[in-house]
Amino acid sequence: MKLILRADVDNLGRLGDIVNVKPGYGRNYLLPQGLAMVATEGNQKQFDLELNKLKAQADALRAEAELLAEKIAKAPVEIRVRVGEGDKLYGSVTTAMIADALAEQGIDIDKRKIMLDDPIRSLGDYDLEVKLHPDVRGQLNVVVLRHGAAIEEESVTEEGEAPVEEAAQDAAEDNDAGAVETTSEEA
Repeated sequence: MKLILRADVDNLGRLGDIVNVKPGYGRNYLLPQGLAMVATEGNQKQFDLELNKLKAQADALRAEAELLAEKIAKAPVEIRVRVGEGDKLYGSVTTAMIADALAEQGIDIDKRKIMLDDPIRSLGDYDLEVKLHPDVRGQLNVVVLRHGAAIEEESVTEEGEAPVEEAAQDAAEDNDAGAVETTSEEA
């Protein structure tokens, strides 16, 4: 099936390209999404009339992606995770966690655009690539920290030991975190 692309499509072609695709892909995805039109003489003339408008839209999307790339580069992401012995993470840091952390900063990015070859399984700094547009890729700095690291550092006294009362209170809070409190009327 011959189609004229009305937008850039990953792994297929760019705006204005005439491509051959399988009929199911064309009928079920490209045509309903408005990404392509059937390659006929009439559609080619119509496409030529729309070309400037479509190029302007594509340029606007690219400019928006470039601004977002600059914004991402300036906004490092801190992710706090629980760790066990030897600073081993319980689980891993995934693209969904990174996308949620960016959303908290006011930057909405689809998790599928964050390029992460393997899940992050240790503490440290990571530089990741974010695919924002076929022509624009941004750099994202992700810092994976121990959960509660800042709290532990603040509660340590000058002698290098944590106060007994605060340590006991922290332990009690950890134990009660999942417990449901009942009032004397319910018991």
